[in-house]
Amino acid sequence: MAGFGGLKSFRGGVHPSDDWKSLAKDKAITSAPLPETVYVLTAQNIGAPSKPVVAKGDKVKKGQKIAEATGFISAHVHAPVSGEVKEITFRPHPVTGASTPTIVIQRGGDDDWAPGLNKETDINALSQEDIRNLIKEAGIVGLGGAAFPSHVKLSPPPGKTVDTVILNGAECEPYLTCDYRQMLERTGEIVEGLRIIMKCLGVSIAYVGIEANKADAYDKIKSAVGGDPSIKIVLLEVKYPQGAEHQLIKAITGREFKPTQLPLEAGCVVHNISTTYAIYEAVKWKRPLIERVVTVTGDGVENPGNFVTRVGTPIENLLSLTGIKKDANKLIFGGPMMGIAQSVIGGNTVKGTGGILVMRGAETWESHACIRCGKCIEACPYGLNPSYLSIFCEAENFQGAMEYNLKECKECGCCTYVCTSRRPIVHLIKMAKYDLGRQKARAQAKQKAEEAKKEVAAASK
Repeated sequence: MAGFGGLKSFRGGVHPSDDWKSLAKDKAITSAPLPETVYVLTAQNIGAPSKPVVAKGDKVKKGQKIAEATGFISAHVHAPVSGEVKEITFRPHPVTGASTPTIVIQRGGDDDWAPGLNKETDINALSQEDIRNLIKEAGIVGLGGAAFPSHVKLSPPPGKTVDTVILNGAECEPYLTCDYRQMLERTGEIVEGLRIIMKCLGVSIAYVGIEANKADAYDKIKSAVGGDPSIKIVLLEVKYPQGAEHQLIKAITGREFKPTQLPLEAGCVVHNISTTYAIYEAVKWKRPLIERVVTVTGDGVENPGNFVTRVGTPIENLLSLTGIKKDANKLIFGGPMMGIAQSVIGGNTVKGTGGILVMRGAETWESHACIRCGKCIEACPYGLNPSYLSIFCEAENFQGAMEYNLKECKECGCCTYVCTSRRPIVHLIKMAKYDLGRQKARAQAKQKAEEAKKEVAAASK
């Protein structure tokens, strides 16, 4: 689907200012100092949380498994530093807010890898199953924000055919530049990671989608690919949410699938830049996911940058590197469109933390009744009616919301961004989904209790 100027694009979407990326786009990746203490949450992926396999007082080495996956859609967690487990406690998750088991490690001794890790492998000698196992053991999850376990994406079920891999280099969220910097500085490793993914899935065609505001990254990736006809580099229109799986697949291949379905239904698998680099590290060097590049930016910091950061690093550590302005009044995990605002600075990074955004002058405003202007409908990339959805959700008319396809909303924020009445549309939708989830959980608990009563009554006869 051709967009503005012949660039690949999709229906709907919005155009936030591109200027905000300039704060950190020219800042080369540097390593953040190792934290003295890390706080490693056991729930860092979509699906089942992991279960601790260490106890208070245990000595651990960097990369050692400290929490084990508890199901197929789950991911192992590893020690980001060498040291001692000081306690296993509960801390709020920076994305969900839920109280989450957290392994607290105090750094001590060297920073050497645990035995068996950081060993170069011969990729050519690996089977597809070998690659999947290495990725699974490394605890790789989607680092674009969704945190879906990567080994699951690379394990299509029987009857499902994948013929195309797409590498997401759009990085369409305003402000964030961690993927952009990696395309410039880790070009060869990213291309090699893409080839590993292709080998794992047995596909012969791949695309790399890069927005037109990253022309230098486009040139570097294209040069690294060389004349390989199996990998095509595609220049995309600068538009949000260009990097979302549905929109990326539509723009590049023209294929469509329902918002409630996975890309698998369109014969595609999508990985983002940071995930692809992590896959390269896991397969080539047997390095589990214990660090990632985090963009710390916004007009609320003195010196924005892109930092290699160990998982579980306290946010204060990163803000001490950039400096924080006195009048800063908003902190967001992620970008401004889909990120989660934090009530305090005292959180820590998780695998999915690609950005820390600090803003000043952030205002609160009064929302008004919907005036039926239709801007949200034009902007919605999924063809939904956010206006009606917000009205039903605000009235707690969940049946009405479901009839207008509540579950198909991906909460991208386009509707809220363009709303003339400044209605908190995404917030209302999120709360409705949360309430529906609680209702379902209560109904299931009630049903189990009734079944248990019946079993007891039958046994007592």
